[in-house]
Amino acid sequence: MRPLASAPTVHDVRSIWWVRRDLRVKDNPALADACADDDVLPVFVLDPVLWNPAGPVRRAYLVNSLRALNESCDGNLIIRYGKPTEVLTSLATEINAGSVHIAADFGPYGSQRDKQVERALSEQGRALIRTGSPYAVSPGRVVKGDGTPYRVYTPFYRAWLAHGWRSPSPAVQPSWVSASALTQGLPEVSSDIYLPPVGEAAAHLRWQEFRDSALSSYDQGRDRPDLAGTSMLSAHLRWGEIHPRTLLAELDDSPAHTVFRKELAWREFYADVLTQAPETARTWLNPKFEHMDYESGPDADQLFEAWTQGRTGYPFVDAGMRQLLAEGWMHNRVRMITASFLVKDLHLPWQRGATWFMKMLRDADIASNQHGWQWVAGSGTDASPYFRIFNPVTQGLRFDPQGDYLRRYIPELRSLPGKAAHEPWDHPLLAGDYPERIVDHSAERDESLRRYAVMNATAKR
Repeated sequence: MRPLASAPTVHDVRSIWWVRRDLRVKDNPALADACADDDVLPVFVLDPVLWNPAGPVRRAYLVNSLRALNESCDGNLIIRYGKPTEVLTSLATEINAGSVHIAADFGPYGSQRDKQVERALSEQGRALIRTGSPYAVSPGRVVKGDGTPYRVYTPFYRAWLAHGWRSPSPAVQPSWVSASALTQGLPEVSSDIYLPPVGEAAAHLRWQEFRDSALSSYDQGRDRPDLAGTSMLSAHLRWGEIHPRTLLAELDDSPAHTVFRKELAWREFYADVLTQAPETARTWLNPKFEHMDYESGPDADQLFEAWTQGRTGYPFVDAGMRQLLAEGWMHNRVRMITASFLVKDLHLPWQRGATWFMKMLRDADIASNQHGWQWVAGSGTDASPYFRIFNPVTQGLRFDPQGDYLRRYIPELRSLPGKAAHEPWDHPLLAGDYPERIVDHSAERDESLRRYAVMNATAKR
């Protein structure tokens, strides 16, 4: 390892590894390419476009993951604040780097940002080199026979499976550029926030624990928020602390492993859809939903506030929203229920909920988040008709039959035993100051269907 020279010469061979969604050193093709012939400076840019909207749990997770990555980089990770174009061109000049290496980003903002950085570096005579991506199969590679993209999951999955993916890349031994004077350090975050173990080592340990225990029954237990039936790998995958091909390499063709593989494929499918239609991060994939009548104004804002704070009066919804506030995470089944409640019981546009989730979730991925919301709203991919309106009570009774999940996050209901916690209005003396229901689900279901019929009639004109 060479120390940073105060005045680098043209003979120095250095590259920058610009870290984004790949906070790991193992199985990292971009890092491997960066250190093939060069000494490497690892850099993370705290971009205000992405940092400022993030909530406290999301920020804390990222900062702690960066601390773990810094240890893996022998303390050589450089943190800079600012616009990536300015930061990367400045750093490249400071250390006389010939190239900046990244894993490709396919998100609407990320891809445009990378093009801007590429142009700015090119003007300096330097290169932006893309190697690999956060996906087993990069978006755009799985297409129909006529070259067009898939818009339905099941045929995409079959084609994705047939396409296959590369094995995990071999380990490398980087020669780090030692340049501690160049870092601006990590921001302060709250130490009181609940976080699971964070970082690359924690991701691999979590995978091993899940693989050796709950994976064999994943197809049976994945919909139960009251049980430890899921992998809890979503944040690790979102931040690239582990790569999906690492997981795929250890799966077999058993029913449980197949279901888990399909869940990984959903992440890849949504990334592909968003890449082909980047505007759907903000607008409806199905354009007829532009005609849907959604609520707005002060009353709608009050309903939205009650939803965000977990005070709707529907325990299964409220438990999920309170878990989100406390932990920055929510079980996928509960995400669907809370999303359905916002769109179809409160008649608010999916974009409001999706923005809140992006702010609060430690695992929030723009493709999976936005298109998961669109799926629930009926405006997205696949056959999820609008009239599939989740009943928050019956869903709770089915997937949290004894109310254990509810009582974990709603202290007002801890005096209600068993399934009684799902219907506290039947036990007002034991429900404490738990709020009354803000809407009548049955009535709002009918109203949603009425609005859907009006939208269809309007769209046909």
